[in-house]
Amino acid sequence: MKRTLLFADAREALLVVAGAGLIAGTYGLVRLAYGLFLPDISRAVDMGTATAGYIASGASAAYCVGALVGLLLAARPRVLVLLAVATASGGAVLLALAPTLAVLGPAVVVASTGAGLASPGLVGVVARSVTASRGAAAQATVNAGTGPGLVAAGLLALALPDWRTAFVLAAVVTALAGGAVLLLDRDEGRSAPTPAASADDEPDLALASLLALGVPALGAVLLGAASAVTWTYGRTQVAATGASDTATVVAWIALGVGGTATVLTSRRLAALSPRSAWMLAAGVVAVATATLGLPTAPLPAYVVACAGFGWGFVAASSALIAWAGRAVPGRDAAGTSALFVALVLGQAAGSALAGALAGGRGLSSAFVVSAVVALVAAACGRIAPRSDPPLAGARRRAALRV
Repeated sequence: MKRTLLFADAREALLVVAGAGLIAGTYGLVRLAYGLFLPDISRAVDMGTATAGYIASGASAAYCVGALVGLLLAARPRVLVLLAVATASGGAVLLALAPTLAVLGPAVVVASTGAGLASPGLVGVVARSVTASRGAAAQATVNAGTGPGLVAAGLLALALPDWRTAFVLAAVVTALAGGAVLLLDRDEGRSAPTPAASADDEPDLALASLLALGVPALGAVLLGAASAVTWTYGRTQVAATGASDTATVVAWIALGVGGTATVLTSRRLAALSPRSAWMLAAGVVAVATATLGLPTAPLPAYVVACAGFGWGFVAASSALIAWAGRAVPGRDAAGTSALFVALVLGQAAGSALAGALAGGRGLSSAFVVSAVVALVAAACGRIAPRSDPPLAGARRRAALRV
């Protein structure tokens, strides 16, 4: 009995590490690294600012396509993980080999699809492979993989003279992490559990799910729009203050460190209701975005703001996962996909709007406006119906012991 239990615990721990590695690869090393390496990429393929923004919007749209596929295949998490690896790793390799803008643009779009597929796939795998009492913390830890991925991307930018090599390494890491997830998935060959429902109940259940996800989806759209300016132009904004290339990469690494720090705060966040966790995280994003919008400030202020933004954004996305679980119980993967689609649709719109605003009134104005939008996003937690009371009693204590 004890050996079996220890093995199960070790396997769960390894699965969480592998899942975090896949998120680190698909998000931090592939999808979001486009913004990090944008100055180098632009010089290599002669790409203007507007074109870079259009490609970023296309990548966000591709992410949404991946997440929508996640909705359709929510009961097939292994398939989603396989597709995530294929698109993220394949797209990263194509990006690294792209000789012209005509090839590079589609490569960025394809690579971004992997992140949209990875999140719902991992939600399903973790939900069926990790003990229920440890599920919430496991999901938050896996989701926090974005932070280490951003840090790794920044370190690669400092260590490697060529951005193309960095994307090749990103493809390898993503493929290895995805393979580990598939090997450690406890229920190989079985679909993720779904709640039973009669044919007569299904329309009402679907309508109830849409209504329950309405407020968090609105908040996700707004936060996505608010965060787009930092993901796309954050390094550019810091560079505009006169910071060196090395300093701007350090700021990006700080962003990843902040995202990684959500692992340290996951227990405390799990003790809050998803609404409260959302308001806290989105509020931090607002403050950090406003700070980045300052036209002149000491470099440490921008670095701290990047760290705060990273923590707030990853914590907010973890809150969305928990919110989906409370709003549509038993349909965590599908609910997560829907909310992440809303988040990235907001990013797609936010990138275009931020670019237009920056062109007319300057980057600082785009950051200030985005900070206001983030505050409105935080307020969505206040107007959400109180249908998700915090965990209580033994169940709550079990969750906090993870």
